[in-house]
Amino acid sequence: MAAAAPAAPGPEAAEFVARQLLRRTGVVFRAATARERIPVPWRDLVRVYRTLELRGEIRGGRFVQGFSGEQYALPEAIPLLRSVRRRGALAPVEVSAADPLNLVGVLTPGERIPPGTRRRVTVG
Repeated sequence: MAAAAPAAPGPEAAEFVARQLLRRTGVVFRAATARERIPVPWRDLVRVYRTLELRGEIRGGRFVQGFSGEQYALPEAIPLLRSVRRRGALAPVEVSAADPLNLVGVLTPGERIPPGTRRRVTVG
């Protein structure tokens, strides 16, 4: 007898993942989730984000330049994004490759740097 295919995640899982992604980075868009290992497809996340936006819990808009498509942000992230835009570029920061800020190869061209406890990446 063949094994049954795993069931698709339900709406509760989609909402959990959507909120988790927002809490981690403050802003979520498709390119930022492209290489994530999440059990929920982008279309399900968008449904959750649209509902949260209608409830007034998050904001939709264009927050990160250079990426098309829908983008969603926590309300408290928006003033921080604006201040970064006004301030301009800062000196690069070195973080662990296991840090969620390691978006090398995800949002930037080139190879993705896999997380490792002793690896470091430069952000910024």
